[in-house]
Amino acid sequence: MPPPAQSSPDQVWTTKRLLDWLTGALADKNIDSPRLCAEMLLTHVLRCDRMHLYTQADRPASSDEREALRDLAARALKHEPVQYLVGEAWFFALAFHADRRALIPRPATETIVETILQHARNNPVSEPLRVADICTGSGCIAIALAKNLAGAHITATDISPDALALAHENAHRHAVTDRIEFLQGDLLAPIPADAAPFHYIASNPPYIPDHEWDAVEPNVKEYEPTIALRAGADGLRFVNPLIDRAPHLLAPGGTLLIEIAACTEQQALSRAAASPHLRAPRILKDLEGLPRVLVAHRA
Repeated sequence: MPPPAQSSPDQVWTTKRLLDWLTGALADKNIDSPRLCAEMLLTHVLRCDRMHLYTQADRPASSDEREALRDLAARALKHEPVQYLVGEAWFFALAFHADRRALIPRPATETIVETILQHARNNPVSEPLRVADICTGSGCIAIALAKNLAGAHITATDISPDALALAHENAHRHAVTDRIEFLQGDLLAPIPADAAPFHYIASNPPYIPDHEWDAVEPNVKEYEPTIALRAGADGLRFVNPLIDRAPHLLAPGGTLLIEIAACTEQQALSRAAASPHLRAPRILKDLEGLPRVLVAHRA
């Protein structure tokens, strides 16, 4: 239930009391990371940073602040993603605009960025790096790479014009619009046939198979764009074409990285291993220890 009106000294709704109440309410609804979600909502309403919640724990909330928090809490308790409610999500230590035009950036996807950065450090090239981010969504992969790979040129594609608009907003936010070319279209199709080969092609495509759809959490299934989630009966509707076609756009020795569903690990690995254009395919695990990213190199 929402916090009551402040009618007596013993009912003063301080920052700490609001944080504890909201954490408990979210936990009761089995919402993941209830404390973190409560902190995000409260910092948004109070227009402060996370540390302020603890250094100013005894600060009384105004009636307007309590009302704003009640409204956001009611939506969060219906499983609307907190990142959409506050309009922001963090990825690779960068803040991104987040709304229903694209998937919310997730920590698991940071594995792709970390792998590219480490490989680029260990395998320097004499020319500026060329990277493709396929199914860019919010632009989080492309932008994180642009911020961390000096001089790299990045091409980012998405079939959704709404997602591309959000990605461009995020690129502008991080001052990398001159480093990223955004192209609309399906997977690799927007990339010209005569484009210079890429050193890295990365993708976080839709990959949820039909048989797992009913088990998807309501905050994902009911609010995030279905076009960016579902991938047919086997979850490989988009992964397989990337494995088959991406090598032709890679430079010799270039690297392909595709985020996948854990249940498709063996199928994706087998398809990459069967390709005459790829070598040394392997699967990287995410922060939770689940198979998450297929990596292979151009033969």
